[in-house]
Amino acid sequence: MTTNTAPSSLDACTPTTSAAIDIAAAAKVATVLKAIADPFRLRMLSAIAMDPRGESCVCDLAGLSDVSQPTVSHHLKVLKDTGMLHAERRGTWVWYRIAPARRTAVTALLDGFAPAAVLGEGGADVDPGDRDQASADSWVSHLAEELAEDYGSVDRDLVVAIVRESYAALARTATVTRYLIPLAERFARQRLADLSRDRDTAAPQVLFVCVQNAGRSQLAAALVNKLSDGKVVARSAGSSPASQVHPHVHSMLKGIAGEQYTSEVFPKPLTDDAVRAADVVVTMGCGDICPIIPGVRYEQWAVGDPSLATGDEAESIRSDIESHVRDLLGRLNS
Repeated sequence: MTTNTAPSSLDACTPTTSAAIDIAAAAKVATVLKAIADPFRLRMLSAIAMDPRGESCVCDLAGLSDVSQPTVSHHLKVLKDTGMLHAERRGTWVWYRIAPARRTAVTALLDGFAPAAVLGEGGADVDPGDRDQASADSWVSHLAEELAEDYGSVDRDLVVAIVRESYAALARTATVTRYLIPLAERFARQRLADLSRDRDTAAPQVLFVCVQNAGRSQLAAALVNKLSDGKVVARSAGSSPASQVHPHVHSMLKGIAGEQYTSEVFPKPLTDDAVRAADVVVTMGCGDICPIIPGVRYEQWAVGDPSLATGDEAESIRSDIESHVRDLLGRLNS
């Protein structure tokens, strides 16, 4: 004879909904999450949040993707309808800023969730050597605190945005994450230095831009730093940066600037603050990707790509770049 025994109170499942988010609140949150669940909208939200002006014009945001102006306006309207953005028309253009009541939420999204999602914490793409590192959001907070002290003239929220965006931008192309944190710190410091730059008193600054920032723009920057003896500051960036400097170019950089300099260079994405800080922007095969900033001079150099050349061809390209650099330095010093 079989005896049925009632489950004890410890074994019985007692469903509860007391800890769940309220139905109405869940519906509202889901609506907002659905609205921002689009790569282009997230990029626009990020660009607006980190804009040093505290707001962005619709004309600035159009450069984030190859879409029409009406499409950009549609995506911005979706974000505005959720309450994430405030909009203000000034003349021809509409300007957007993060709604004050939503800034904390946007910061949490971009500082905490976004870096973790990009890195895939706990996933196969995280290098074993980094498993004992602090989580991305903890690192962002720690470094932001440090940099906020070093760059007191820059708004604290903007410092956090710069650190977060620098980390996430490099993580998108990183093949090994072991050195991601120190590289992101170096990139963030460079960007904050650009934001703090006093154009009237600082040394002339040149920004070289190519596609991958793995070849000609790196060579040009190294040549400027060497030939100007530090009297001209050179930066470089890429419209679609590679994961590392090309091996052929790496060898040439050693010959120009030495082992220490070469060990510290890495491909970096093009940022608006780098363009704004420059006195001269030199494009090298990347088309019209650079935003046009009043007061910045633009030049386009038609030079070969040393990463696609070998031997004598690569050296010829290096010489061509050096010739352009010497001419530029002569004009800057005249």
